[in-house]
Amino acid sequence: MTRIGYARTSTTDQNLAAQIAALKTAGCDVIRQEQKSGASLAGRPQLNTILDFIHAGETLVVTRIDRLARSLRDLQVIVDRLKAKGAHLFATEQPVDTSTAAGKAFFDMLGVFAEFETNLRRERQAEGITIAKKRGVYKGRLPKIDRAEIIRRLEEGHGPTRVARDLGISRGTVYQARKGEPE
Repeated sequence: MTRIGYARTSTTDQNLAAQIAALKTAGCDVIRQEQKSGASLAGRPQLNTILDFIHAGETLVVTRIDRLARSLRDLQVIVDRLKAKGAHLFATEQPVDTSTAAGKAFFDMLGVFAEFETNLRRERQAEGITIAKKRGVYKGRLPKIDRAEIIRRLEEGHGPTRVARDLGISRGTVYQARKGEPE
């Protein structure tokens, strides 16, 4: 049975070495790696390649399920894709092995707790921002779009498509700026 390893960190500042070593120890013949956020499945070509080409009887191996996704929904999508192909998921540091009933049940419980933890973190962050705004400390992020520059270019006779292309924004944003609408 082929074992395909997947190692992921959220940023390039983090090191994949420990995950790769654990995946080799777990008997992975192939190890794909990427340094991308786990917030969504989009923009993760290595994981999507595995999911596209994994065969029946093969196993996707990770060190922990949070290396795959940060939400229960994304985890379930991954497992459903594996299941549709007759493949399995195994985690080296957690009792997750979707080839067994107990492993499937534990996987589902871990996913629920991971999503709960993410939601709690978001709530705490929102509370902190609210408190900081009341104290006048938090101003929010700086605007990415310079509306004055958009208007200046339009007044110079540049079309919305050119303005959008030159500034790296959408045409809709140009139209909103022209109308005076908020972002």
